[in-house]
Amino acid sequence: MTDSGLSADQKKEITARFAKKNNAIACRQIATTLIPFALVWYLAIESASLDNALAAWGLTAVCIAVLCLFLLSVFVLMHDCGHNALFAKNSYNRAAGFFLGVLCGMPQYVWSKNHAFHHSTNGNWDRYRGPLATLSIEEFNELTPAQQIRYRVLRHITMAPVGGFLYLIFNPRFTWIKGSLALLVFVARHKLRAPSRSLRSIADDFQPRYWKTWKDYQHMTANNLVLLTIWVLMSLAIGPILFFTIYLISLSLAGAGGIILFTVQHNFEDSWAADEEHWDYNRAAIEGTSFLVLPAWLNWFTADIAYHHVHHLSASIPNYQLAECHRAYAHLFEDVTRISLRDVPKALRNNLWDRHHQRITSVEQVTQGVGGNMAVSEPYT
Repeated sequence: MTDSGLSADQKKEITARFAKKNNAIACRQIATTLIPFALVWYLAIESASLDNALAAWGLTAVCIAVLCLFLLSVFVLMHDCGHNALFAKNSYNRAAGFFLGVLCGMPQYVWSKNHAFHHSTNGNWDRYRGPLATLSIEEFNELTPAQQIRYRVLRHITMAPVGGFLYLIFNPRFTWIKGSLALLVFVARHKLRAPSRSLRSIADDFQPRYWKTWKDYQHMTANNLVLLTIWVLMSLAIGPILFFTIYLISLSLAGAGGIILFTVQHNFEDSWAADEEHWDYNRAAIEGTSFLVLPAWLNWFTADIAYHHVHHLSASIPNYQLAECHRAYAHLFEDVTRISLRDVPKALRNNLWDRHHQRITSVEQVTQGVGGNMAVSEPYT
């Protein structure tokens, strides 16, 4: 029996019962996401050409809002492909994952490797600090008052669209371009010094900052080349201003939604957050991962990722089995924290790690004397 109260046999039973993939369901999910997504894109383009400017941009705005929802679905399905948990065949997951990654701007293969590290260390805050790069109370105390304010401002919910833009649009392009240029300069310099050396042998000596293996770089390159080609073709077809207006706004807002969604499933009041010595995988899934209580329509768009405790218990369980698994083993999940939509802004304020009490907390809680004393700047509101 682990600290979570969940035995190894129970986990094995849950996984054996629900980690069953169904290609037909996976294909249906892909179709019911991509076909409407393409249709809404078409409607957004057409609505922008209406004679009445107010009606045109009003309808386009509605279409962009709907695009954001479908992009969330695209991202979560891509995420499932990375776990080989959407289709029964790994080759199908790889192909679908690559294509979905292009649509949401993310090199899926590299992202999935980094995401797998999150799963293998979930709840071990010595090794992984989440998308907010959460500081411990001691680390926060070491910041200057100005740095403390900056830390809190950058993690405020209103900054999420900026984070979405950087996460899905800017960073994957910038790191690939910067890394590629560094590679070209490295190869050119060494070729001039040793003309007899092959380009491949020189490239093998390159130590990149932005990828770990050549396979990573190949996937980053393929993703970016396909995506940039789509950008060019869409700009030629409908004009760059209209295309990038719809594209940048919808993807940035969808990225914001994704960042918020994934963050509040680990950063919430009193979320269990252990150090290396006290970490337990199953306990982290039950006590360090939340259950987002969402309306049915939003669960559909987010492919039931709200049942995040089940997902972290076993990432091999496909999204279309998560809700049923939660219902079947509800007695094991009674201690999982429930978070509603209206709780999300409050949950996001919990961006400090209380190492001593093994929990996630907020500046407000600490300054009120809950969990210890801390000298901080004036609270940001």
